[in-house]
Amino acid sequence: MTDTSVTLSDAAAKRIAAIVGAEAGKSALRVSVEGGGCSGFSYKFDLADGAGDDDVVVEKNNAKVLIDSLSLIYMAGSEIDFVDNLLGQSFQIKNPNAVASCGCGTSFSI
Repeated sequence: MTDTSVTLSDAAAKRIAAIVGAEAGKSALRVSVEGGGCSGFSYKFDLADGAGDDDVVVEKNNAKVLIDSLSLIYMAGSEIDFVDNLLGQSFQIKNPNAVASCGCGTSFSI
């Protein structure tokens, strides 16, 4: 059976809670997968005010992430992390389904 869960690292949860808390009327970070990008698919990050009917809700330490059911197919088993290093700050998705990715960190192929 395929692992359909998506997890948040502690660093990602902390950053998501801070970002969402600073935006009036927003309650969660929405992560979705779209066609395109240099490797075939790309991740999209948006702030959301609430969950839709087909959303899966991932929660950790006062942080909430929404993923629609279609995107979840491509993200099953992934971990969302937040990295702060010399190259900058960014959310990174460690996706076990991706067979290739590119330097931008938001594009992948399956």
